Amino acid sequence: MAAPGVTVESVTGLLNDSLSKLGFEVHALKVGWYNAVLSPTLRLAYPDDTLAAVVLSTPAMFEQAFLPFMEKSVCQGVSDPIDQCVKHCINSTISRCFPGQKVDVSYDYEMLPSRKPKFLAQTAAHVSGAAFYYQKPDVTDHPWEKKKMFGVCVHPRFGGWFAIRALLVFGGVEVGSELVQPLPPDCVPSQESRIQLLESFNFRWQDWSYRDIVHPVQTYSQKQRDYFSTPPAQRSALLRTWGFLPREDTQPDPNSNTQILMNGHG
Repeated sequence: MAAPGVTVESVTGLLNDSLSKLGFEVHALKVGWYNAVLSPTLRLAYPDDTLAAVVLSTPAMFEQAFLPFMEKSVCQGVSDPIDQCVKHCINSTISRCFPGQKVDVSYDYEMLPSRKPKFLAQTAAHVSGAAFYYQKPDVTDHPWEKKKMFGVCVHPRFGGWFAIRALLVFGGVEVGSELVQPLPPDCVPSQESRIQLLESFNFRWQDWSYRDIVHPVQTYSQKQRDYFSTPPAQRSALLRTWGFLPREDTQPDPNSNTQILMNGHG
């Protein structure tokens, strides 16, 4: 049962009202949907009916949230500016919309002491119905034999032009039959297209061709493409040419490329 005054509609409504204008999407799920497809060591330590929400960034986030964030000189320290922006947007929304409510937030870049991610971003997106997570087992008669192939999520509207940013778990808020698990849209149905998708993502991810496996309604702007095409070690210099980061105080994450493959997108 949901806590008094807390419903799926009220939670998702408040989140969407605050975050959609910043270029984010919010999709509700139950913790049990997520835990059901994972091994015990990867499951979240909450009852199955606990309400959660996965937050995606759409192509609009860069102009609607990130650049204004940088213009206000809110960025500090050595962590990635995009990560700082996302955290600022989500934390501000939670503080404003859910005062006193326990909300456990896990970000896509956060790792456990075991070096495993705090949550599996693409799994969360899939079980919430936000995006279909295409993996090697989804391809019959594939040509890769025992070669490891990373899976990738495809959004029904944005293709690969999005990112999975965070998982919010609302502690003490349990929901019942009013929240029905949706199926993620299978927007890459043919075996040939799935092979093309996984090969493009695993072997040529830097050319971004996998992002256009479906016709997107919106893609990254040229400025956003310039930013994400720039190697992480050089992004601080790029931001300075745009008038941001006057001091050399931002260091790249040495695991950035691996995280892109694990989480699906940048």
